[in-house]
Amino acid sequence: MNSAQPLISYAHVAKTFDGGRGRERVVAVDDVSLDVAEGEFLAIVGGSGSGKTTLLRLANRLIEADSGSITIEGEDVGNADPILLRRRIGYVFQSGGLFPHLSVAGNIGITPKLLGTPPDEIAARVDELLDLVRLDRAPYRDRLPHELSGGQRQRVGVARALAAKPRIVLMDEPFGALDPLTRDALGDDFRELHRKLGLTTVMITHDMTEAILLADRVAVMRSGRLLAQGTPAELSGSKDAYVGELLRTPRRQAERLGALLPRDGAA
Repeated sequence: MNSAQPLISYAHVAKTFDGGRGRERVVAVDDVSLDVAEGEFLAIVGGSGSGKTTLLRLANRLIEADSGSITIEGEDVGNADPILLRRRIGYVFQSGGLFPHLSVAGNIGITPKLLGTPPDEIAARVDELLDLVRLDRAPYRDRLPHELSGGQRQRVGVARALAAKPRIVLMDEPFGALDPLTRDALGDDFRELHRKLGLTTVMITHDMTEAILLADRVAVMRSGRLLAQGTPAELSGSKDAYVGELLRTPRRQAERLGALLPRDGAA
């Protein structure tokens, strides 16, 4: 693949859904073009119904586009076997999305098993990934998902997404259901994994502060449209009122925290 070619590319992509009961079709994604470079961490931000999750799911054909094209590693996803496509792309769900009847090791090893990886290699990969996501092997390897905290389930979800050594990881609001301390720690840990493993990551979030802190670049969606994209500094120059309002929220929070908290970490 040409090194200058985006690893993920959306070109004039559109998707609508049946409105139900005779209502007009709902436009979820409206003529979106967006490129993601190899090694980039892109956050897609928007409120409920903005189309951000639909855009993510179109990339690995969990949903099929109505029009436009999407390429992954230079291949049009419309020409790819959807099952094989999903097995080479890591996907992290909001709630972890773990199989409740499988142990932690079983969940992490499921994709390598489906790909025919020998059992001893799967076992070694599970141990390697538990180390990577900061879960001790002995206490957690054989636990079932219901025996884990929310943060632990998300760590297992991240490990499962990385099990088949994908170049691309898609994340659908992966930290949104966690408490603030766990969310902050897990976000920082994944950002480090992204760097260490040379991943290309696309993360959906409704939280602009999280997007600014974790991502290299941010894309803003509203009502199915891509309003703006760029680094936080570049977005600051956007003339769009909605983008400006999204950026004002973290600024207001920082100002209020600066006024309320003691300086220099004093108690």
